[in-house]
Amino acid sequence: MAKKTKEQVEGKKNTKTTQQKKKTEDKTKSNKAKTSPKEEVKEEKKVEKEIEKKIEKTDAEKLAELNDKYLRLAAEYDNYRRRTLKEKMDLSKSAGADILVNILPVIDDFERGLVTIDKATDVDAIKEGIHLIYSKFQEFLKQRGVKEIQAKEKEFDTDLHEAITKIPAPKEELKGKVVDVIEKGYYLNEKIIRFSKVVIGE
Repeated sequence: MAKKTKEQVEGKKNTKTTQQKKKTEDKTKSNKAKTSPKEEVKEEKKVEKEIEKKIEKTDAEKLAELNDKYLRLAAEYDNYRRRTLKEKMDLSKSAGADILVNILPVIDDFERGLVTIDKATDVDAIKEGIHLIYSKFQEFLKQRGVKEIQAKEKEFDTDLHEAITKIPAPKEELKGKVVDVIEKGYYLNEKIIRFSKVVIGE
């Protein structure tokens, strides 16, 4: 008798659980049936909004990354600009030093010449010394790219010459040409750094 009652109890339990399952299934079906198309649209909109928020977050992250890159690039450029400016300043300060170092031997020669002039009795030796110093200085200028503008007895050219005055030409072939050079003009690496001041024949 005890066994039968256990089986009966277990059978009753199984029937109750199956009944409960059916009830929950019926509820879910009824809930699905109750949800109208409008509510479904609302749910879809909610999902879309959530997706949009996620996309917005990723865009914000991208913007932050780009902003960070821009700030780094701006800082690097500013450092580069400061460095190049300092280098230019240093170069402009030391650029003249090289020229001065190379011109010092010419100044030494001049000083030696001045000392000998006071004691010398031979005029020819003094002249020779001055010519040597001058030729040395000319060589120095050539090495630096400085070249004289040839002007005397050349056609007057406003791109090279600056007319100081006009005088009657001593020869017929010198009309419209440079008769005399008051101040020599010079090129520096094919660029004019000083125009020749000249007298023109007419």
